[in-house]
Amino acid sequence: MVSLPAGLITMNHKTREQLEKRLGRVHARLRIGIEADFEARVFGHGINFFHIENWYSIHSVIRNSLRATGLYNRGQRNTLDIQVRHHDLSLSGLPKAFEGYRILHISDLHVDRNIPATDALIRKIREIDYDLCVLTGDYRGKTFGPYDAALNEMRRVRQHLKDPVYAVLGNHDTIQMVPELEDMGIRLLLNESTVIEREGEHIFLAGIDDAHYYRVDNMEKAAHDIPEDSFSILLSHTPEIYKQAAHAAFKLILCGHTHGGQICLPGGIPVTLDSRCPRHMGSGPWQYQDMVGYTTVGAGTSVVSVRLNCPPEVVVHQLRSADD
Repeated sequence: MVSLPAGLITMNHKTREQLEKRLGRVHARLRIGIEADFEARVFGHGINFFHIENWYSIHSVIRNSLRATGLYNRGQRNTLDIQVRHHDLSLSGLPKAFEGYRILHISDLHVDRNIPATDALIRKIREIDYDLCVLTGDYRGKTFGPYDAALNEMRRVRQHLKDPVYAVLGNHDTIQMVPELEDMGIRLLLNESTVIEREGEHIFLAGIDDAHYYRVDNMEKAAHDIPEDSFSILLSHTPEIYKQAAHAAFKLILCGHTHGGQICLPGGIPVTLDSRCPRHMGSGPWQYQDMVGYTTVGAGTSVVSVRLNCPPEVVVHQLRSADD
């Protein structure tokens, strides 16, 4: 009998079986083991503990500093003012049937952190018309510990999303959430791809597992079943794998993670982006070689439930052909 990874011995047998069947034995056990190691470091005040999202004394310093400057209440109100961005994407090689195709892109919900913000998100998405919804990770508030509250809130959100819904995990999300998220009708793409068909034509949609915190992304596996010269879109929690994605011939990458800085200087200038990528990739549209990218600032908040000079958003991407 294989011993369970330290820290995850409470995972029930059914969940382990579901994950091994869904992801394959190696990927499931690798992800479970890495999560267990990371949780042990957080609780033991090892290297992962000092990541800003886990170092809770820093959270208090930020909150108290904002209160002292009179910005805290304003920043909290800003978290409820979720913007709906409409963004036209000009893309080469887009099949004609997908001209005008609309993708609702939601990221970094952190649904159990700020329930009024989740309520505001639900009100917004009820009003939006789209063909496909993609979620690019971070459903839970913390990077460790219980996740039932996040799943409960995700059920509420899912009730107001139209099919189909595809998603990837973020650095706040445990692999243990996958079975229940998929039971809700959210199809996770974990180093996998799928085909989206429309009027006899198709595009490929792929997703990678978390590349920022757990580093369990596998670009080769995600792109393996995509035929050469096909039109393909990649979902990634973070933009920092932009080089690998471009070299794998993806036409478009949709991501989040950065929150656009969340607490920014006037003019939307981020203090920090917590991502290993060029700063211009920290929010909005960008391009690398032949690949177009979009990094959303996200719908929720992390560390503190405050946004300054960086309003939360959901994005409706409308696909347009760049070919004559």
